[in-house]
Amino acid sequence: MSKLSAAVLPTDATFKSGGNLERVLAAGRFAVTAELGPPRGCDAAAVRRKAQILRGWVDAANVTDNQAAVVHMGSIATGLLMISEGLEPIIQMTCRDRNRIAMQSDLLGAAAHGVHNLLCLSGDHQSMGDHPGAKNVHDIDSIQMVAMVRAMRDENRFQSGKEIPGGGPRLLIGAAENPFADPAAMRPYRLRKKAQAGADFIQTQLVYDVARFREFMKKVVDLGVHEKVSILAGVGPLKSPGMARHLRQNVPGMLVPESYDARLEAAVNGIDGRDKAERSYAWREEGKRICVELIQEIREIEGVAGVHIMAIEWEEAVPEIVKAAGLRQASQG
Repeated sequence: MSKLSAAVLPTDATFKSGGNLERVLAAGRFAVTAELGPPRGCDAAAVRRKAQILRGWVDAANVTDNQAAVVHMGSIATGLLMISEGLEPIIQMTCRDRNRIAMQSDLLGAAAHGVHNLLCLSGDHQSMGDHPGAKNVHDIDSIQMVAMVRAMRDENRFQSGKEIPGGGPRLLIGAAENPFADPAAMRPYRLRKKAQAGADFIQTQLVYDVARFREFMKKVVDLGVHEKVSILAGVGPLKSPGMARHLRQNVPGMLVPESYDARLEAAVNGIDGRDKAERSYAWREEGKRICVELIQEIREIEGVAGVHIMAIEWEEAVPEIVKAAGLRQASQG
């Protein structure tokens, strides 16, 4: 048994999973999660290195499931390596790649190895990835997956209705939400459906337009959804003005104010345009400052239970952001 799984075995029957993330949320502490991107090969050392960077700075870390429909090391296998390094994983699972039989089978195995958290996702369309000719599955959708896993955990039964011998997997169930996707007025109601299906926590799409997110959260609070599910707002450091423009122009439902482009451009004033390394460093430092400011604003919004930091392939930035935002004073790992 790993040192992490031994430390978080449930001692209170009221806990659904007994994991660290659940305990943080149950205690009313402001939760911090991040993302750990699995390698495109089978290099376990790469996973261990990233886990060591994040350990002690976050309460748990997502393991992406073939993100952007590109083949990576499996999320469950990556999560087991993280557990061995003392970092609690949030396993992502998409409807794109598995039918309900495979989903339930994999979750039984993951729970047997000490995985406590699951994020249920639809998955990016395969045409975006490196196998555009692959067939998607979508046997069930993400809300149906949430309901299926809740029944496995709380009712000890498979989706077929058959009893699970010895009881179902003890998993904290998560789902995603994009507060800004069209039709925006319906997003709080879609979030409520996920809560009603059995989601315990929600991680949102990246938030850069705090005013619009505040409007979304006001409706969520008015509906009482925040009392049924813990909402973690997505944040992430911008690496360059080009990244800001790409998110704004190419990612559906992504609102990135143009003022951030100007801030990033101003950060390289006086730097020789030929010095790419120095310009990149200046952009990234400003991007981290913007992320810290966003966290500090978002933390004051009613109904927000934490933040999910998405520093894609930039895990090194997470401890700096967490510390600068006052979420942790020093590494606890």
